[in-house]
Amino acid sequence: MKTMQRIYLALFILLIVGSSCSSPTVEAIFHQFEYQGQDLRYEKDIDPEKEFLNPIISGFYPDPSICRKGEDYYMVHSTFSYFPGIPLLHSRDLVNWQQIGNVLDRPSQFNLPHGIRLSGGIYAPAITYNEANETFYVISTAVDHIGNFVVKTQDPLKGWSNPVQLPKVGGIDPSLFFDDDGKAYIVHNDTPDGKPEYDGHRAIWIHDYDSETDQTVGTPQVLIDGGVDKSQKPIWIEGPHLYKINGKYYLMAAEGGTGRDHSEVIFMADHVKGPYTPAMINPILTQRDLPENRLEKVSSTGHADLIQTSSGNWYAVFLACRPYSGDMYNTGRETFLLPVTWEKDIPIILERGKEIPTTVAPNNWKPNAEGVTPEPFTGNFIWKDDFKSDKLSMRWLFIRTPQQEWWKLAKDGLHITPDTMNIYSLGNPAFIGYRQQHTDFTVKTSLSFTPKKANEMAGLVCYQNENFNIVFAKTIRDSKDCLIVVRTAGGAQQETVFLLNGNAKKNPLQLQIIGKAGLYSFYYKNGNDEWLPVDTGVDATILSTNKAGGFTGVVIGMYAAK
Repeated sequence: MKTMQRIYLALFILLIVGSSCSSPTVEAIFHQFEYQGQDLRYEKDIDPEKEFLNPIISGFYPDPSICRKGEDYYMVHSTFSYFPGIPLLHSRDLVNWQQIGNVLDRPSQFNLPHGIRLSGGIYAPAITYNEANETFYVISTAVDHIGNFVVKTQDPLKGWSNPVQLPKVGGIDPSLFFDDDGKAYIVHNDTPDGKPEYDGHRAIWIHDYDSETDQTVGTPQVLIDGGVDKSQKPIWIEGPHLYKINGKYYLMAAEGGTGRDHSEVIFMADHVKGPYTPAMINPILTQRDLPENRLEKVSSTGHADLIQTSSGNWYAVFLACRPYSGDMYNTGRETFLLPVTWEKDIPIILERGKEIPTTVAPNNWKPNAEGVTPEPFTGNFIWKDDFKSDKLSMRWLFIRTPQQEWWKLAKDGLHITPDTMNIYSLGNPAFIGYRQQHTDFTVKTSLSFTPKKANEMAGLVCYQNENFNIVFAKTIRDSKDCLIVVRTAGGAQQETVFLLNGNAKKNPLQLQIIGKAGLYSFYYKNGNDEWLPVDTGVDATILSTNKAGGFTGVVIGMYAAK
């Protein structure tokens, strides 16, 4: 009897072991990733000792905010529902930048649950340095999540605090201002006092801020109702910043919405709480009145922040877009830089009727990369990752906060375990992406992956959101290995299937995407073979903000699903 029990036990163990071995976890291994920009507008001979290129930060880096401590500049940008949140860039000359971290780099700080729309999440972070307590602050809005909050640090290289919520601050786009008398304030966008009188009617509010408790105190009040000229029904006054310059208070804000009619306007007052009067010259930045057929077109300018250098010169960072046709751009809203000129005590970012220049040669500007290892953020560059580091580059993005670790770095590359959460969901798919930073570009990767079932796939994705994207992946169709290109546009989906034969089945397989404005083409090869087309001239205008909606740009990355 005991002998039979031992036999049954042995058979049971073999059954369990056998079943686990028969269904091993299929991993996708990405051995390297390479991104190359190829925009014609950057093919210029410039003197880097006197000139710089716009945008200074290309691709999906919107809503710039900047501050200075001594000779060091720090800049942050919106990330919406991507993780980690709020890239932190450092410069010594406003042009050569290095990413030194992400403000929200821990799930404990920024744990976006499933279901948050991609254009929810982090809106318009504003960074400020308070000399009185030698502390940096970033204040922002986590739309669809915890609302307005503030984080802080005394050393940006050593991480930031957990968010402190600001329950009495409504709306979006908060910004902190520390006055020279020790008092502090928050200005932000919200609905006006009472019912809005028309669609887009908003106001700028001010709160007193207690830097000891990191909370607002007292009664808030409206500083700006509507915009520069309420009789014209101005819309979406937002992105406010307060400054004190030569004893006068300046309130700067965006107006007109973040699209083609975007602009920057400014108000002045003798006291921090007003009354504020529109400057005699407004807007101080816009491109909405220019002809559509202009060369090297830049549109949607606004959401600016002013910064004074240690030598006393003024500059502005702001967002803008580079359409390739009409109002279509896949690169999202980017960060530009211009010197500020002063006219009748008014800071003018760009004279009305002038075009945003690609090449800028400001007076008295000098490059200074001391203490900075400049990274490629503008011009035509090549960015590579062979995944040899012990942690992922700061440039990589996840869709929402990862709830489990489905990736790992190993000697042979980045391993991604396919997940049932796909890119069409409002979750955290197994996707790690890099911002598309050029209208014309090439992306390459080397992939080892052997799918076992038709639902298993791995490859590259051009991702605008869950409803507008293009998948380029290795998978199985009709029991045969193949490559697919799946173009999803709203409720419509088109799939191209390319069967793999002979050597093409072997690992690793190299994948390539070539983007030319609104057309993307997809290629593959093995070893030293020639690149072979899988699908060419695919309509990628579906990835433009104009068609896909939202506030992000295209992110191209590695993906695995089952």
